[in-house]
Amino acid sequence: MGMKTYKADAGFTIDIDEDKCTGCGECVNICPSEVFEVVNEKSTCPKVNECSECCVCVDTCPEKVIKHSSCT
Repeated sequence: MGMKTYKADAGFTIDIDEDKCTGCGECVNICPSEVFEVVNEKSTCPKVNECSECCVCVDTCPEKVIKHSSCT
């Protein structure tokens, strides 16, 4: 699996380390733009273009597996 990268048309990326993701769904629950889904017990980001770049997913993930190029 490894790192899965989702690239938005606006140029930013969201990376999810699928090896460490536990599929807890915290990113799904906290994201105000509803860009995440849990599929096969792993977080995915099928609606990356709807991301508002608020960075709450990065701060909320208990496993720290979400990286967002707009959030440092």
